Amino acid sequence: MKPWVLVSPSSRGIGLELARRLLRTTDVPIVATARKDLDQTREHVLSGLDGVQEDRLQVLKVDMLDEQTMADAASHLKTSFPSKESYLHLSLILPGILHPEKSPTQINYDHALQTLQVNTLGPLMMLKHFSPFLPRKSTTLESPPGLPSQAVWATMSARVGSITDNNLGGWYSYRASKAAVNQITKTFDNHLKTSAGEKALAISLHPGTVKTGLSKDFWGNVKEEKLFSAEFSAEKLMEVVCSRGVGARGRIWDWKGEEIPP
Repeated sequence: MKPWVLVSPSSRGIGLELARRLLRTTDVPIVATARKDLDQTREHVLSGLDGVQEDRLQVLKVDMLDEQTMADAASHLKTSFPSKESYLHLSLILPGILHPEKSPTQINYDHALQTLQVNTLGPLMMLKHFSPFLPRKSTTLESPPGLPSQAVWATMSARVGSITDNNLGGWYSYRASKAAVNQITKTFDNHLKTSAGEKALAISLHPGTVKTGLSKDFWGNVKEEKLFSAEFSAEKLMEVVCSRGVGARGRIWDWKGEEIPP
């Protein structure tokens, strides 16, 4: 059985750097996604990657606000990766938008709805359409270099999604969207225990504060040593993904490999 990897979205920030890193450090096919400008995304992912087989990379249209794009991409991949020959070894689901609210009076319905649609419903619908590619108990797993020993479905969360760790308040819609992601991760991991046993697991990830568009307005409030480049974040997140075994399943892990309470 031939493994492959999904990184969604991959057009910029952490997703872009994860796709680039996986092309450099593994030898498996990589499926990257973007909601527009697919050729430009492909160019950015491959830029400067000397010696990488470019045909290992597919870039498909996926919009977290449009379930049909997910269904279409999944249908295409059934041809590229037939179930009797291939399986999804690593899925990195990474969407994120932030409309910060400091007080309840600042909550905007449309912004809150969009936050939940992108951060929560997007990953949930990705589960619906792409989880069937994951291995089952009967699947024979490969041990590809640069990837975890078992299949992993990892979804981007955030420390502020922790209810236990919420001592400051604020960011109502963003906190709620990421807390929901953690519940989805736990629920889906329970499903994987039945369908895949120890051959697949689900986790949530916290990347730290990264220099991306999402956090740009808050860079000035973060100590320089705790404000990470997207490339550094991708490196640390892959270290976490590759070092978590079945004992880590269903839980939330930060970029240092430390657990965050739900």
